[in-house]
Amino acid sequence: MKLGAVVITMGNRPDELRALLESVAGQDGDRIEVVVVGNGAPVPDVPAGVRTVELPENLGIPGGRNVGIEAFGPSGADVDALLFLDDDGLLPLSDTAELCRQAFEADPGLGIISFRIADPDTGVTQRRHVPRLRAADPMRSSRVTTFLGGANAVRTKVIAEVGPLPGRFFYAHEETDLAWRALDAGWMIDYRADMVLNHPTTAPSRHAVYHRMVARNRVWLARRNLPAPLVPVYLGVWLLLTLVRKPSGPALKAWLGGFREGWATPCGTRRPMKWRTVWRLTRLGRPPVI
Repeated sequence: MKLGAVVITMGNRPDELRALLESVAGQDGDRIEVVVVGNGAPVPDVPAGVRTVELPENLGIPGGRNVGIEAFGPSGADVDALLFLDDDGLLPLSDTAELCRQAFEADPGLGIISFRIADPDTGVTQRRHVPRLRAADPMRSSRVTTFLGGANAVRTKVIAEVGPLPGRFFYAHEETDLAWRALDAGWMIDYRADMVLNHPTTAPSRHAVYHRMVARNRVWLARRNLPAPLVPVYLGVWLLLTLVRKPSGPALKAWLGGFREGWATPCGTRRPMKWRTVWRLTRLGRPPVI
């Protein structure tokens, strides 16, 4: 299998970016072609052979990754699968790419692989980085219903069949949107504990737009993908869960503003998943109301 890699950057982590690119270059097996997308910022110096694309404005995480996909031809058709890696991440093991090739080749129905994210100093994997409800054991690989945006591999046939990431999301939940569409088309998603990306432990709320985007995109996700009867159930569960978590006043205000925005603004094309996909998600341990 021919692999490519897409990395988006704001140009503010040049040392980490170079270390990541060196770890990609050091992977076993055939060379991985890499495209670095400067998302509204110049791309720092990169090693020879790494292609770059500089965008005049920040298109957000899914928009920037979509540009990287198209750099490999329509829907990434020049390669068989694409790695999507955070620019401050690092592949500590040299066999990750080979494990990806082997996994895709062994299972023609496997569409997406989610890597395990581990802190480089402690080796700890945060619970939120295990894309399933039963997340107590991050060392257990399993089938899952979503994946981690900056540490994954996607078969390009999936993108060609179901479309790219939802660019208008800008930040948050774009992976689940693609995952649900892939599952509805019959593809499977694996979480692999043996495929590791080192990444410093951070809180998602470090992003100023976090609470608004999470709420708005949660509504868009449901409106775009769920059968009509499940939309209020799914969003009602998340509203209650948010209140139970007792966010700060400003955070709750931003969240509620994003929730309203999600109902008041266009969400893109609506393609509700089949009921058999709902059952499939349920059998995988995460019915689409949780």
